Amino acid sequence: MSNDHTARDPLEVATATGVVRGIRDGGVFAWRGVPYAAPPVALLRLRAPEPHASWTGVRDASSFGPAAPQPRDPGDEDCLTLDIVRPPTSAPARPVMVFVHGGGYSGGNCSAPMYRGHSLALRGDVVYVSIGYRLGALGYLDFTEFATPERRFDSNLGLRDQVAALEWIQRNIAAFGGDPDNVTVFGESAGANAVTTLLATPAAKGLFARAIAQSSPVASSYPRTRTARWAREFVRLTGARDAASWLEDAPASEFVRVGETLVHRGVDAEPGTRAFAPVVDGDFLPEHPLDVLEAGRAHPVPLIIGTNAHEGRAFPRFADILPTTQERIDGMFAHVPDAVKSAAISAYPAYPKPRGAADLGGDVTFWEPSVRAAAGHSGRAETFTYRYDFAPRLLHLAGLGATHATELYTVFGHRPWWFPLLTSFGGRRGARATTDLVQTHWVHFARHGTPAPGPHAGGVDWPRYDTAERATLILDAQPRVERDPDATKRRAWIGYEHIR
Repeated sequence: MSNDHTARDPLEVATATGVVRGIRDGGVFAWRGVPYAAPPVALLRLRAPEPHASWTGVRDASSFGPAAPQPRDPGDEDCLTLDIVRPPTSAPARPVMVFVHGGGYSGGNCSAPMYRGHSLALRGDVVYVSIGYRLGALGYLDFTEFATPERRFDSNLGLRDQVAALEWIQRNIAAFGGDPDNVTVFGESAGANAVTTLLATPAAKGLFARAIAQSSPVASSYPRTRTARWAREFVRLTGARDAASWLEDAPASEFVRVGETLVHRGVDAEPGTRAFAPVVDGDFLPEHPLDVLEAGRAHPVPLIIGTNAHEGRAFPRFADILPTTQERIDGMFAHVPDAVKSAAISAYPAYPKPRGAADLGGDVTFWEPSVRAAAGHSGRAETFTYRYDFAPRLLHLAGLGATHATELYTVFGHRPWWFPLLTSFGGRRGARATTDLVQTHWVHFARHGTPAPGPHAGGVDWPRYDTAERATLILDAQPRVERDPDATKRRAWIGYEHIR
């Protein structure tokens, strides 16, 4: 769309709904808290996102929008905003990188210092966008069976929000200097699950040209038979006699409180599942994303997908939600033949000791379904897989290694005040080298659809993945390519079916 304001002031940009004025911040131009859909409040609570109303005058875009309501942050239901960052110089249409934050679909905030994107925007000469979306029970429980003739409820609200944000980007990002035909959607953990789910969502077709999934729990989507039961349990926990009225009128803080109770009960009662997840509703999400990816029927866009070497080790200490105890792992295997369970467990010699249990729980949640997704998608479009191995010595001494989310510091080049302490026992040079490596690959992929050639990325070419070689890049201070890494474990999991 045209932008008459750019000629006068590059910080004033005309969108389809009105003009926004951004700020200069740390060497970049930034527009914060830009609404991409109407506030999902009042009659729009628990409904699919609607277009935002137009405004007159210039809307201030200097401050971040509120986080979605979540534990330890009351946030605000008016959370459907996004943030845009780009280099200050004029340039032809830049590639666009759209980040979906993680947090188990119950927490997280696109305005967190980690996710502000300045380093990526400047290093890659890209337009960086981070999106907020509904979380927890307000975004990821399926209350449709409690609808009445007067009050409708929709499913997959957080997923619908993500699609609405991508639609907004298609309509408006050119005004910010971005190329709507060259959009890469990327995310980590639950945000990576959003990416792999978008690959299987019909409404997302054509909204992005490439995808990066960092530690995706690809299998974490569930049919309505299960999600309806979770919604009923949620309503039972509220004590409400009239479910529709409670859902319409209760404060957001009550959704958070009851939702936390529901999730914490499920960790032990139904290990290997999580109540806050996309719903295979036969409509907006017609099929399970892992089925679609394995069958090679996802949107045919290039994909980078991978996991960290020791995903599960962080969870018992910091977020005890995975099957990382013997009792939970026994429950997770209850629906499969004993031979399948025995084969999988045999691949973890340290099991049932805590570290072995954590590695098993992390692998079944993130690594095993990602390998299956990569295998299927590799026959559909160019696919590149990685394993992230880098960890400062202190993380190894702590028994964590390259655990869940540690790659984010290299993807974003984020260095909080305590980072020098993390590398005080060694790893500072490795952190710089791995950051250079990861950012070089991510921005080259966003621009060209392939990782960077070896001479520009540690001297190692990153081959395309296929089921014959299963070539995987090991992301480390000294990168290397391995053929079918962890092959023994991969074969040991054959026959395992995730809980549906």
